Amino acid sequence: MDDKGRSERLIAGIVSGKADDFEAIIQDYQRLVSHMVFRMVDNSADREDLCQEVFVKVYRNLGSFQAKSKLSTWIARIAYNTCINYLEKKRVPLYGDMSAEEKGIDDEPGNLISPLESAGRAEVGSIVRKAINQLPPQYRTVVTLFHLEQMNYQEISQVMELPEGTLKSHLFRARKLLKSRLSARYCQEDLCH
Repeated sequence: MDDKGRSERLIAGIVSGKADDFEAIIQDYQRLVSHMVFRMVDNSADREDLCQEVFVKVYRNLGSFQAKSKLSTWIARIAYNTCINYLEKKRVPLYGDMSAEEKGIDDEPGNLISPLESAGRAEVGSIVRKAINQLPPQYRTVVTLFHLEQMNYQEISQVMELPEGTLKSHLFRARKLLKSRLSARYCQEDLCH
């Protein structure tokens, strides 16, 4: 059975009261929801609550899902909107190139560290994840959906309700910001010239 057919069967089961089918939806999409919430929300105490809130909203609104998009896109949109609402209530700036000082990045030349000196790929991956987490929430979301969830521009456009051109611009700016922050911190003359 293809993904669409499976989704339709699960939704029909949930609407008719089968709790096991909702468990399957949670299992299938908890990674997607976690990625989005954990990338958009810095407050670790609120992350789990927001993930649960997303699935509560999914459950309550499954009867209105019209299959105009993939179920994953619809769920990602609910996660995105839930996070945006949370961030707006907390008055977190959603856009903007925040300075290194605001984000706690020390750009002093004496503190440069070469990625080659870092211990293995796990540490480099951790460094990149931390840099992604320091991006403004809108940029984090685009990077997460495009690179980690491997959604295309059309799907991301549906999730974030933004034109594809704007998404491409956000992705470009996010990559540029990541590159400048990472190279400022980890670039030595031997590697950069």
